[in-house]
Amino acid sequence: MIPVIVLHDADDAVPLARALLAGGVRALEITLRSDAGLESIRRVAGEMPEALVGAGTVTRPDEMQAVKAAGARFAFSPGWSPALSDAARQQDIVFLPGVMTPSEVMAAANRGHRAMKLFPAAVAGGIAMLRALAGPFAGVRFCPTGGVDAGNFGQYLALPNVFAVGGSWLAPEDAVRARDWERISALAAKASAEVARSARPASFSRRPDRS
Repeated sequence: MIPVIVLHDADDAVPLARALLAGGVRALEITLRSDAGLESIRRVAGEMPEALVGAGTVTRPDEMQAVKAAGARFAFSPGWSPALSDAARQQDIVFLPGVMTPSEVMAAANRGHRAMKLFPAAVAGGIAMLRALAGPFAGVRFCPTGGVDAGNFGQYLALPNVFAVGGSWLAPEDAVRARDWERISALAAKASAEVARSARPASFSRRPDRS
């Protein structure tokens, strides 16, 4: 599970990361949707080496260099762009492009990507879409994000071509604003326990391709 994190105050980054790790969630996607995003990545990477921190909402090639310099271990984009793929390769950072259609999956796969973000997953067809993609793209694994929540993430993780899920339910913005770290730890612990009970464990530790 990879929480999609939006922070407006970098001072909240480390306490939030600690709360998520306390609940058993290690991989964190801190988005660039606010001015605090890059500094938040820098602080978590510098102060919490046990966390696997990455950047989300990377949309421009120059941002790839910035997030790598800040300490991001991976980068997510909401869409597919050859320029972003080239920038990630130059920076030697794990990059998961966002895809929504078979044509985008094919384009990304032809550039060497084998791990992708299905976004927005619910709009793209959700579980039915992932099942349909499994046939023609047997070597591709997905991290669905967008419409994934506490009620359905287990169904997504049960699919063989899903290696992780992303969602904001693990770090809801109202809880972050209130600095309710206990609530966030509880949400993470509940989700982690559900994953542990599942037959197929999460496999984000099997690194996606470098592209």
